[in-house]
Amino acid sequence: MTGARVLVVEDAETIRAALESSLRTAGHDVSTRTDGTRLERDIAEFRPDVVVLDVMVPGRDGFALLAVVRRISLAGVVMLTARDGVVDRLRAFEAGADDYVMKPFVLAELVARVNAVLRRMGRVSARVQVDDLVVDSDSGDVSRGGVPIALTATEFKLLCYLAVNRDRVLSKTQILTNVWGYEDYDTNLVDVFISLLRRKLEAHGPRLVHTVRGRGFMLRAQQRLAG
Repeated sequence: MTGARVLVVEDAETIRAALESSLRTAGHDVSTRTDGTRLERDIAEFRPDVVVLDVMVPGRDGFALLAVVRRISLAGVVMLTARDGVVDRLRAFEAGADDYVMKPFVLAELVARVNAVLRRMGRVSARVQVDDLVVDSDSGDVSRGGVPIALTATEFKLLCYLAVNRDRVLSKTQILTNVWGYEDYDTNLVDVFISLLRRKLEAHGPRLVHTVRGRGFMLRAQQRLAG
């Protein structure tokens, strides 16, 4: 999954930085802004595939910015808001938003929503294959060598995160933040679930989830290990 351009308009520094890190880790080219003052120019120059808009940014609010995107671009739009009113959600969808995510949110869910929008646009595939392992994030199906593998919800979320970022080393903190939604927690939780996931995957073939000592874990095809 590479090449998708995501423009993030979010004034909260911690949220903006976390979104940028998670979307980049997922393989996207990311540009961030604190407001939509230059949105028309940003869209013309960056040509985003998806725009993530906070409803409450300074100046023109997210609904006004959504109208700008719809007027000059075919980009998908994911709205972010702390508001939980049905009226706001309906307003966003009626104005052309592709998705609407409530704060606080789990980063992995937001990345998944962005990827879902990209899939509907034909930009990315829901199906990832690594050797004989096939993971379909839309259907929830996992198989190895054609044999279905039953995973818990958390195991599946962990595998999807590893699969989307295949061939990349992911730290325990990155995994905690993107799969569980927090980083200030015992990293042994990651070790436990990696062990559970390996046990199920390795019942049907050689190891694909590898430990990179001192750095984290990665999902990598066997043939990439030669030499």
